[in-house]
Amino acid sequence: MALAESDLELIRNDIREHLAEWLAEQSLGKPPAVYEIELRERMVRVEEELKHQRELMREGFAQMDKRFEAMREDMEKRFEQIDKRFEQIDKRFEQIDKRFEQIDQRFEQVDQRFERIDKRFEQVDRRFDRNDERFDMLIRRQDRQFYWVLGFIATSLGLTLAALRFMV
Repeated sequence: MALAESDLELIRNDIREHLAEWLAEQSLGKPPAVYEIELRERMVRVEEELKHQRELMREGFAQMDKRFEAMREDMEKRFEQIDKRFEQIDKRFEQIDKRFEQIDQRFEQVDQRFERIDKRFEQVDRRFDRNDERFDMLIRRQDRQFYWVLGFIATSLGLTLAALRFMV
């Protein structure tokens, strides 16, 4: 069952009228003036405690700021160290690049040497081919000379045998 707005207003007014009385009754029979003084004293203590809490919070925030500042400085130092390390690594890579360039030059020199050696081998192959041709010509000459010598021997033998026959 929902209350109407007018009923709620009546209840609020009734609470406002009797709140001081109810609070006084709760203070174990103290008169409202004493109770009000106690409330004010409590409020002052609460305000002082809140002020103290505020100061503690400020101190805590100041310490946190100091810690964050120290952490930030530490992180900056670390980042600087990391930057230095990266610079060292970059220098090492540059040295490695130079070494690779030197190695590339050496390989080019070796390639040139191999090309010269290949040319020399081609020249040697040509010389061997020429020598093979010469040897072939010499072998043919020797074969002809052998046939001539064999023919000469056979003719000489035949003539000698014919002369001996006629003489005997």
